[in-house]
Amino acid sequence: MDGAKALRAGAAVALVVGLAVGCSGQGRHGGASRSVLTGEEGAAGRVLAVKVDNVSAARPQTGLDDADLVYAIEVEGGLSRLMAVFDSGHLPATVGPVRSARETDLQLLAGYDRPALAFSGAQSKLLPVLRSSDIVSRTGTGAFFRSPGRPAPHNEYVHTKGLSDGAGAARDIGLRFAAKMPAGGSPAAVTSASMPAARFTFTWEAPRYRVAMDGSHTPWTADSVIVQRVQVKESRFRSRTGFVPFSRTVGAGSGVVLRDGRSYGVRWSRPTADARTTYTYNGRAMPLHPGRTWIVLEPA
Repeated sequence: MDGAKALRAGAAVALVVGLAVGCSGQGRHGGASRSVLTGEEGAAGRVLAVKVDNVSAARPQTGLDDADLVYAIEVEGGLSRLMAVFDSGHLPATVGPVRSARETDLQLLAGYDRPALAFSGAQSKLLPVLRSSDIVSRTGTGAFFRSPGRPAPHNEYVHTKGLSDGAGAARDIGLRFAAKMPAGGSPAAVTSASMPAARFTFTWEAPRYRVAMDGSHTPWTADSVIVQRVQVKESRFRSRTGFVPFSRTVGAGSGVVLRDGRSYGVRWSRPTADARTTYTYNGRAMPLHPGRTWIVLEPA
């Protein structure tokens, strides 16, 4: 399903359009209920997703360890870009560097309930689709700013205050959590996932994973990791610079879940754009460790 059809599937995305630059203890959330995004105590609030640059000139980024989830997505040239998903109760002051939206984002975010998406532009043919949709909410661009310490385009950041206003509250997107590690799996101290010109490495350093990107260590950590193998085709929103990947998150396929130093081979399934994504191990729902999850959309 392409981006426009995903929008029409009934899970709209509230977009924060930035500058067009191109294409029984207290958990982290506090309270008694459980977040559907992290499995921790305290219900998640409204959802804000931010597109984040991920080339070497953009590192280290800002705000990733405050995210509930971080997606790694293939973009032009086989490089990677991140999408950090936050709940409104635990927003960092700023996030960035911010980069542009892609068709993959629309299909991926259709599984949420009207999340806000902060991004800095999009392909010229995609922007009119976003602007003309009668189910897309837009806000202004005053929250975006440039940092003088880095060269453009790797220096655009966004103040998060107020960006999730009007967005939908977090809903169940299919993730399941349990503090107890499931039986099975294999010991795995170091696991990598790749795109044509990008690599992610997750090293178990109890109680969580350390994240390395393109062979370089980062400050970022994950409590669980999903390597979700997806079909990649050319986006219908093309660019003069060449092939624009569209990673399909509707469908089914294989993957790997990392938690507590073990690796589990899983199957994922998402029959429609507005459906939950299920991850199963030996035919049963695969529970993640409560906390932050990184999901790498690795080309199958």
